[in-house]
Amino acid sequence: MQSSFFDQQLDSPSVYRLPMHDAEVIYIPNWLAAEKATQYYHKLAESLVWRQDTIRLYGKEHLIPRQQCWYGDSGAVYQYSGLDLTPLPWTEELQALKQACESASDAQFNSVLANWYQHGQHSMGMHSDDEPELGAQPTIASLSLGAERNFIFKHKRDKTRHSVLLEHGSLLIMAGMTQDHWQHGLNKTVKPIGGRINLTFRQIVHDHSTTNHR
Repeated sequence: MQSSFFDQQLDSPSVYRLPMHDAEVIYIPNWLAAEKATQYYHKLAESLVWRQDTIRLYGKEHLIPRQQCWYGDSGAVYQYSGLDLTPLPWTEELQALKQACESASDAQFNSVLANWYQHGQHSMGMHSDDEPELGAQPTIASLSLGAERNFIFKHKRDKTRHSVLLEHGSLLIMAGMTQDHWQHGLNKTVKPIGGRINLTFRQIVHDHSTTNHR
């Protein structure tokens, strides 16, 4: 996502730039109308092929604390934490959301990681989306459906923290040097909350010197 496009988005009163140094992150609440977002939540919960994978951390295997699945173009294989994710073919709903996210972020995507946090004890550990197959300075569009959850950012060097409440139907776009300088994650909560589906659209590149900017 080029700076000119990023700055252009800020002209809209419904788009917020997060006050984070070394990063380009914008947040768009109500990107999908509530009724449409709810329809997508139920459809994706019922139709996607969810699974609970095992990852290797510090030499030990652990079940990830959520359900997930990987969809995309043929050949868009993604690797992280010892997992090799081979994409399932796009569904009609995912294809439509991909195209909408491409327009919103001025980027091209060939894959999506879907995570289903079914309750407050489902979480995502702190990490950066900086795997080589994502290319340099990747643009990632993150769509939230369902229960609101706090999304945490932590700067790798100075440990600055920032959080944003990801609302039903909202879109978070991370670009530029964000993955180089920041980690992000989703903490557990003891509050009784409903499920949340998160779709993070990405571009897998075979030539790691390229980016997914238009």
